[in-house]
Amino acid sequence: MRIGIVTDSCCDLPRSFIDENGIVILPITISSASQQFVDTRNPSATLEFYWRIRQGENSFESAPLSVEQIRALFLERLVVEYDYIFCLTVMSSRSRIHEYATQASFGILNSYKPVREAAGVSGPFSLRVFDTGTLFPGQGLIVAEVARLVREERSTLEIIRHIERLQQLTQAFLIPENLDQLRRQARSKGDKSVGLASYVLGSALDIKPIIRGFQGQTEPVGRVRGFEAGVERLFAAACQQIENGLTAPTICVSYGGEVDRVTTLPGWTELVRVARQHRVTLHVAEMSATAAVNIGVEGLALAFASPRETRFD
Repeated sequence: MRIGIVTDSCCDLPRSFIDENGIVILPITISSASQQFVDTRNPSATLEFYWRIRQGENSFESAPLSVEQIRALFLERLVVEYDYIFCLTVMSSRSRIHEYATQASFGILNSYKPVREAAGVSGPFSLRVFDTGTLFPGQGLIVAEVARLVREERSTLEIIRHIERLQQLTQAFLIPENLDQLRRQARSKGDKSVGLASYVLGSALDIKPIIRGFQGQTEPVGRVRGFEAGVERLFAAACQQIENGLTAPTICVSYGGEVDRVTTLPGWTELVRVARQHRVTLHVAEMSATAAVNIGVEGLALAFASPRETRFD
């Protein structure tokens, strides 16, 4: 059985990993008053987009592919190339991608037979759409795990059960470098998680929020003085989770800038050592354009899957 993986461009994974595993990206279009950017997980284009954000745009809006566009992509190409597809989207509470993909799936499953017959492909086609319940590196972790199980030729039932575990246990953490973009974007969406008082205090004292995406919700779970101090705490928490035992042998890290900087941040060397000792794979990627828009460039995000919740209160 030919199993395919489809995800949206919020998924923080290295482009090399996406290409090596044949992962199909549903692009997201990000618009502001003066520009439009189609995010296809192209590293150089993403870095250029970060530069544009730094020029001071006040707010951005994102738009996923429409139901018809998703349906067309599958019927024109994917129903012939694959027999079974896992479609894994960013948390549905933050985007309509899951809703659109789910709606499209009904039309795809009702229309694929003549397309496959015309291409000389026999047998049925199946499609499952999953809300990962997480975002950015958390979404990347679940996609990477599905890719790992596909490479290991696991059954679709095993893969589904693993996805369902990861939906409940994957924790993604984000730390902004600069609060300006985070507050502007939150205000434009009516998100009060970073209020005026917190913003003023944070700006004056260099206090950064640690934001968690978990089980379909995003919330601040701690504060720390200084970006690098926060990153060090996050890397240390990941080390502790590895030593206590992860649900999946994968950790994803993303950064809103040149990813080489990640290797210079405090705590990174220890994280690499502990991960290697416990045979945990580390994926490091450019942060998606959607993530950079929401928390600002030069922010960092990290995700792991564990039965133990991590907070930073």
